[in-house]
Amino acid sequence: MSKLQPAKALDVNITDDTLTVDLADGRTLSVPLAWYPRLLHGTPEERRNWRLIGDGLGIHWPDLDEDIGIDGLLLGRPSGESQ
Repeated sequence: MSKLQPAKALDVNITDDTLTVDLADGRTLSVPLAWYPRLLHGTPEERRNWRLIGDGLGIHWPDLDEDIGIDGLLLGRPSGESQ
């Protein structure tokens, strides 16, 4: 029996209202930026300054102190800071 592999991010794109993540398995996830207030209120420059962490298991924005796990995106889980 084959073991499920964790979903990993390859690329990230952010518009004024959407966070889009391309996954290594070919899927693309898009969620409302309102789910992540730190990203929503960040400047375009701060939003562009991201890096993959954990070999693609998460995304980190150092200027905004924001970390988003791919598993949370797949589960449709917004930030605890969103209202």
